[in-house]
Amino acid sequence: QVQLVESGGGLVQAGGSLRLSCAASGRTFSSYAMGWFRQAPGKEREFVAAITSWSGFNTYYADSVKGRFTISRDNAKNTVYLQMNSLNAEDTAAYYCAAQQTGGAGSYLRAHNKYDYWGQGTQVTVSS
Repeated sequence: QVQLVESGGGLVQAGGSLRLSCAASGRTFSSYAMGWFRQAPGKEREFVAAITSWSGFNTYYADSVKGRFTISRDNAKNTVYLQMNSLNAEDTAAYYCAAQQTGGAGSYLRAHNKYDYWGQGTQVTVSS
C-alpha cells in the first residue's frame, strides 16, 4: 500500500510559477512509475506528466504543458515534483499525483486507469 500526499498548490498570477510535491509512504517508492494528472471543474481528469521508475530516465508530458512543466523524482526523499512555469488560466485545476506499481512506460503512463494509488489532490488557481 502506498499513500500519496500532494502539496504546493495555491493562487498564482498568470505567467508565474509553482512547484508541486508529492510525498509517498513505503519503502518501494523507487520501483513505482509516477504521474501527475489534473481535473478542472466540469472536465474529465487529464494527463499532465509522468516519469518512469527507478532513475526516472524517461519523462512524458501532455502537449499543453510541454516546455513549461518539468516532472522529477527524488527517490531518497520518496518525493515526485512538478515544476510549473509560465502558468496560464487554462492550468487552473486540482492536481493529483499517482503511482503505478508495474513501472510502465510510454502510452501506458498517460492513462489514468493504469495507476494504482492516488493522492487527495492540491488546487492550483491561476488568475489572469
